[in-house]
Amino acid sequence: MAVAVRGGRGGGSGGVGAGFRSLVSYRVFVSAMFLLLFIATATVLFATRPSTTHHHSRLQSGGNAYMHRTFVALNSDPLKTRLDLIYRQANDHITLVKAYAAYARKLKLDISRQLRMFDDLAKNFSDITSKPMYKSSLFETNDNLDEDVLRQLEKEVKDRVKLARLLMVESKENYDNQLKIQKLKDTIFAVSELLGKAKKNGAFASSIAAKSVPKSLHCLAMRLVEERISHPEKYKDFLPKPEFEDPDLYHYAIFSDNVIAVSVVVRSVVKNAEEPWKHVFHVVTDRMNLAAMKVWFRMRPVEGGAHVEVKALEDFKFMNSAYVPVLRQIESAKKRFYLEQKMGNATKDGTNMRFRDLEHMSMLNHLRFYLPEMYPKLHKILFLDADVVVQKDLTGLWKIDLSGKVNGAVETCFGSFHRFSQYLNFSNPLIRDRFNPKACSWAYGMNIFDLDAWRHEQCTEMYHSWQNLNVDHTLWKSGTLPPGLMTFYSLTKSLDKSWHVLGLGFNPSISMDVINNAAVIHYNGNMKPWLDIAMNQYKNLWTKYVDNDMEFVQTCNFGV
Repeated sequence: MAVAVRGGRGGGSGGVGAGFRSLVSYRVFVSAMFLLLFIATATVLFATRPSTTHHHSRLQSGGNAYMHRTFVALNSDPLKTRLDLIYRQANDHITLVKAYAAYARKLKLDISRQLRMFDDLAKNFSDITSKPMYKSSLFETNDNLDEDVLRQLEKEVKDRVKLARLLMVESKENYDNQLKIQKLKDTIFAVSELLGKAKKNGAFASSIAAKSVPKSLHCLAMRLVEERISHPEKYKDFLPKPEFEDPDLYHYAIFSDNVIAVSVVVRSVVKNAEEPWKHVFHVVTDRMNLAAMKVWFRMRPVEGGAHVEVKALEDFKFMNSAYVPVLRQIESAKKRFYLEQKMGNATKDGTNMRFRDLEHMSMLNHLRFYLPEMYPKLHKILFLDADVVVQKDLTGLWKIDLSGKVNGAVETCFGSFHRFSQYLNFSNPLIRDRFNPKACSWAYGMNIFDLDAWRHEQCTEMYHSWQNLNVDHTLWKSGTLPPGLMTFYSLTKSLDKSWHVLGLGFNPSISMDVINNAAVIHYNGNMKPWLDIAMNQYKNLWTKYVDNDMEFVQTCNFGV
């Protein structure tokens, strides 16, 4: 038992001592390790510490760089971090401003003011860091930074940054290609819209000017009628001359209500004719202008012994709605229009528009399709529009062999222009099955007609059939040329282009050599030579045939 007790005491004392020694050894070991770690860290930091000058610092790499940044963040002046941010912001905007300036030079646009501003801004940014006050107090000092100086620098930099951003926003449109392209497209579209509207307005105004009666022309007609009323005994009708039906003479058909225009056509033919006494003019006008037309040619007889017959449209009794489809269409549309007006249902629809088209369509234009019935004893006749001027003797036209064809005319097509497809509706099978869309069109205004061949081919009946089929305007829209192309299809002989030059009423680019070489010049288009809108370069070709010695021409101030 005693042994056991001693052994137990000895064992307890030894366990306590061993535990204490073990604890002390552990604490010494930990302290030693911390000390060694601190010494190692301090050694590395002090061994690698860089110069304190801010803008000459060199960045480290790897772990050393990280330790360096950590040390600077913990030990440096906090104002230096703020200075670094300001410095970087200034440098970034210098680079951006220089880029804009370089691009401005490359574009070579009218942006010299912006270019100068960009260059000045870049220079101003660079000059800030070069100021002695900032250089000595902020960039080249190892002491703590002066906060007041730093604030002043920051304010200057922010002011220039604000100005730079405003200028770049203002100038962005000039340097953003996509934005410029889109803006250009928008501008082109807007200009196209304006151009389209201007063309429509111009065409409408020109149409009104062309269809209106000038004050001088109205004055002339009134003076002539007044003369007829004042001296009725001087203007009694005579019996028709035998020359009016003599097939051996040269006969002309002129259908118009314009007195001065008809007189110019007749005078120009006679003045250039080698044998004027062999020329006979058949003038047809409407009832309103019949008296004025007769008085003119009675007061101013045609020179050289030429003969002039003046008639009214109403003198041809066959011209009635029972025989003439166009008159029938006009009367039908007029009844429908007045019925709608009476019922209060009149609208601006297609029906009313068609009526107005027919109402304004002069039947004088459609008389050309009835020449054989109007002049049954004649074999050939030359049709002339009232807006032409004759410059040479035309008797050679009667000598041309038409080879059995009805119509001798000058063709107007060139390339794809003035083909049948431009005048007729080839989506309609009646047109598509009968005509070639590429067939060349020809011009009205100067046409030599073989009336015997016309009667043989029954051209008037063919014209009637086409007019009856076009009641709803589905074959062609309006005018006399489309039905003429159809009626005389394969019955037209092409004449040399020098016989008839067109375009003096709309084309300012016709060669004067071509005009001077032409037998007939035609003022087709809206710019008629008796209007104020006539083209000056062509007007004198017409005015030289105006009878300025006629007292009423002077009184009415034609200004020719």
